Amino acid sequence: MTHKATVKALDVQSAWLQSYIGSAEKQQQLFKRTLIVIVISQIFGGAGLAAGITVGALLAQDMLGTDSVTGIPTALFTLGSAGAALLVGRLSQRFGRRSGLSTGFLAGGIGAIGVVVSALTNSILLLFISLLIYGAGSATNLQARYAGTDLANPTQRAKAVSMAMVSTTFGAVAGPNLVDVMGEFAVSIGIPALAGPFILAAAAYLLAGLVLFISLRPDPYIVAKAITDAQRTTGDLLSEENTNLLSINKRGIFAGAAVMILTQFVMTAIMTMTPIHMGHHGHGLNEVGLVIGFHIGAMFLPSLVTGFLVDKMGRAVMAAASAVTLLVSGILAAMGPADSMAVLIVSLALLGLGWNFGLISGTAILVDATQPFTRAKTQGSVDVWIALSGALGGGLSGMVVAHSSYAALSIAGALLSLLLIPIVIWAGINKQSKV
Repeated sequence: MTHKATVKALDVQSAWLQSYIGSAEKQQQLFKRTLIVIVISQIFGGAGLAAGITVGALLAQDMLGTDSVTGIPTALFTLGSAGAALLVGRLSQRFGRRSGLSTGFLAGGIGAIGVVVSALTNSILLLFISLLIYGAGSATNLQARYAGTDLANPTQRAKAVSMAMVSTTFGAVAGPNLVDVMGEFAVSIGIPALAGPFILAAAAYLLAGLVLFISLRPDPYIVAKAITDAQRTTGDLLSEENTNLLSINKRGIFAGAAVMILTQFVMTAIMTMTPIHMGHHGHGLNEVGLVIGFHIGAMFLPSLVTGFLVDKMGRAVMAAASAVTLLVSGILAAMGPADSMAVLIVSLALLGLGWNFGLISGTAILVDATQPFTRAKTQGSVDVWIALSGALGGGLSGMVVAHSSYAALSIAGALLSLLLIPIVIWAGINKQSKV
């Protein structure tokens, strides 16, 4: 491209961005369009996410022949999601949400294909490598929730997060309930049954990435950064009041991150060992799929209500509600009869609901505490720690159960969740953002 052509292209881009900077109406139109695209991609992303949660531990158990390492698959794909979260955050910061999110979902699809091949060839090494790559889909599925907040007003942020999450429900709930169908399909083409859900995951993640790559135009993050740059030029963000606010909000970033990290750790640890716990007490694969389906449904389906409550009642109130819900879930899972499907469904549904409260309130706290010119990078870094906490929870869960019990694991998670309450009190989280 010649110099004149480059200058002309930049002028066109500048004029295009300027049309959004000067129009609140166009910003809201793009905000609504972005939510629609995110909703569609998250339906596919949810289906891809569900495969690893439902049968990852069972596949490892089958290939490795022992229970003590069945937490490794969850640890690996959550560890992979940590690296992917950093990459997606950096790509989004530099090139926009479209580039970051579509790349992440593409990697997740490739990882799912690798899991299928590893099951076919009975290669443990390939399984572990593929699960790491597959984790990119999980990281991207979570980071997509931020895209809806880029152009949201402070009173729209939690609802924007909730729209992204509730749309995940459709795929995430369908995924576990297609375990038998995909298993039969896999067997019919000569692939082990437990690898069947990963065939669905591969297709789902690739479709999610394609939807974002084609449709997430104009890129909401690029527009949000341009708006902030224009405000900074006019001095709107350089006042003493805003400088002080940025300093105070370091505490908000820590609190938002801590809420999400703790809820992820507790949820992942208990959820990972539930299929193994059920298998030891005579429950079949179909029953496992049903329980996990309710769990995932509770993780995402209440999101619209949760988002409304977070915006109206306040971030701190809903973070505390997350702690209480996780506490009740852990006690019920530990004390309830292991052969009762009703108890298992209720305890795992409460586990998912507590996670939902924590993720949406924590995300809103984090968005409140950041500015667009550093937001994607900060979000990616925080999601790394969220993923690492999930990896740690998944990895430790198998060891705890192998050397103690599922009940001990559940009680420990229940007590740990109570730390959320002093964290939000210490941070002094306000009802509404002032950013």
